Amino acid sequence: MIHHGSCHCGTIKFTVEAPAHMKATLCNCSICQMTGFIHLIVKSEAFTLLQGKDNLSLYSFNTHVAQHLFCKTCGVKSFYVPRSHPDGYSINVNCLDRSKIKNIEIQNFDGQNWLENISTIT
Repeated sequence: MIHHGSCHCGTIKFTVEAPAHMKATLCNCSICQMTGFIHLIVKSEAFTLLQGKDNLSLYSFNTHVAQHLFCKTCGVKSFYVPRSHPDGYSINVNCLDRSKIKNIEIQNFDGQNWLENISTIT
């Protein structure tokens, strides 16, 4: 199923292929906790950026593997390239149109202890 998503101001628009019954992850690491990001991790071929590429700003820290992408206009991080899946994307479920989502099962992840817990992320 194709889901549509965007940043708050609508400058960044994308689609993601995912089921109507989603499994998402809530992480307690410093950046996820502060931004309220709920992760839906997908392979790169399941994600399509429709518009706004030139309006994305990059932030990286620590190992610089994760590529945190924010809208330059509204500051929302709708998706990014995660350290755990550098060949895919993590989509912020909060940025998806909910009309096709039937259910979201949320799993907690202890990102404050990332190295000890990374093997639990699917």
